[in-house]
Amino acid sequence: MAKELHGKVALVTGASKGVGKGIALQLARHGANVVVNYNTDLKGAEATAHDARGMGVSAAVVQAHVANFAAVEAMFEMVKREFGRLDILVNNAGVQTWKDLLDLTEAEWDGVLDTNLKGCFLCTQMAARMMKESGGGRIVNIGSGCNKIAFPKLVNYTASKGGMEQFTKVSAVELGKYGIRVNCVAPGAVEIERTKEEAGDYAGTWAAATPLGRVGTPMDIGRAVVFFCGELSEFVTGQTLYVDGGLFSRPHWPYPI
Repeated sequence: MAKELHGKVALVTGASKGVGKGIALQLARHGANVVVNYNTDLKGAEATAHDARGMGVSAAVVQAHVANFAAVEAMFEMVKREFGRLDILVNNAGVQTWKDLLDLTEAEWDGVLDTNLKGCFLCTQMAARMMKESGGGRIVNIGSGCNKIAFPKLVNYTASKGGMEQFTKVSAVELGKYGIRVNCVAPGAVEIERTKEEAGDYAGTWAAATPLGRVGTPMDIGRAVVFFCGELSEFVTGQTLYVDGGLFSRPHWPYPI
């Protein structure tokens, strides 16, 4: 049976671990050749690429801080040189600062907005230029549950992800005429290396609040990305899909459910 993304070339930013790694491996599982972007974790990026090659696809590793124009430009030049085209971009790279609004510094605000939102802009612009030349493509931005509700102590992260959702919509409108679809996947509570350190029992804490009774996995997010990159979503663009087990659809309700 043919894999639906066979022969496609996909770039995933921040794919050395966590959700980004899960996305890259799901794309590889469905036949896409993957370019694994990282900023500091070379060992993790190489492990992601190694696992992808084990699925019978080509994989490359490229270092770039997505907030740096020159680094991003060099990354896309490498993709064009090595693969000749780009069919899929996943803007996953992101950072956060856990701090009260009144204590947040300007540098902390700028660091999160630069990586999460400016990085999304730079990568989308350069990817869309390549995709326009080749007749189309798919761009998927990784948002958050804070696209929908407020996350205390994460004001800069929340601002960046809310901006990303609106950026998704505008990009979809402007790029549709070039055959480029742009959508957003907004994860709920996902257990990865970082979130395991946020609480003593991260999975148990968030599973209890999630209607489906468990936290998400990187594979859950990867499957949603594959949907947006495949034929089943050919007439879908400018949309945000919440992959959260119902977590952020659940209102505060004082009675048992």
